[in-house]
Amino acid sequence: MPVMNLIRGHWQLIAIVALVFLFWATPFVLPLKIMVVFLHELSHTIAIVLTGGSVESFTISPQQGGLVVGRGGNRFLSLSSGYLGSLALGMGLLIIALRTHWDRAVLGGFGGVMLLVTLLYVRKPFAMAFCAGVGAAMLATTWFFSRAPCDLVLRIIGLSSMIYVPYDIFDDTIRRSGIRSDAYMLAEEFGGTSMLWGGVWLVISFLLIFLCLKHFLGGNSNLRFDLKIR
Repeated sequence: MPVMNLIRGHWQLIAIVALVFLFWATPFVLPLKIMVVFLHELSHTIAIVLTGGSVESFTISPQQGGLVVGRGGNRFLSLSSGYLGSLALGMGLLIIALRTHWDRAVLGGFGGVMLLVTLLYVRKPFAMAFCAGVGAAMLATTWFFSRAPCDLVLRIIGLSSMIYVPYDIFDDTIRRSGIRSDAYMLAEEFGGTSMLWGGVWLVISFLLIFLCLKHFLGGNSNLRFDLKIR
C-alpha cells in the first residue's frame, strides 16, 4: 500500500514532525523556534548586504522575536526576505541532509556563520549566548561525531523551519494583522495590506514546501546511525 510504503520509507522524518508538534508549546521545542527566528533575521541580513546595504545590529529574544537594524540596500527585498528566506534556508538544510554527504561540512559552516554573526553584529546578552553557544555546539558536533548525527541535526532544523514559518506568517500577518511585522512595514512603504502580503507569502511557502517534498524526499529517507566518536 502506498501509505504503508510512505511510512516505512520515511518513518524517521514523520517521527521528528510528530514530536515537534507534540511538544510545540513546551520548552523542548523553544530552541528550535528561536533557531528559525535566527534564520529569519539572517535572511534579512543577507538581503541587506547583498543589495548594497550595511547591518548595524542583529538580535533575537527568548520570546521568539528578532530585529535587524540596517542601512541602505533594497528595502523591498530586505523586508520580503525574512519569512521566505528562512524557509528557503531550512529547506536547503533538509535537502542537503537528504541528498548529499556534505552534512558535517555544512553543519560546521552553519556553526561558523552563527559565530561570525555574533562577532560582527550581536550585542545583547541572550542573543550572544544563544548564537555563540549553538554555533560552538554545531562545530563540536562536526568534530566529535560521524555524518549521521550531523545529518539528523540538519533534518531537525530544516523540518522545524518548514513547520514554523507558515504558522509564523499566518500568526504575524493574518491573525494579528495589526502588529508591526515585515508585512505591515511592506504595506506601509509599497502599498497593499499586511494580510495581502502575508497571504502571498503563505501561498508561496506552501508551494515551496510541496515542491521540496515532491522532488527531494525520494523513496527512503531513513538514516542508519553510526554513533562512533572520533
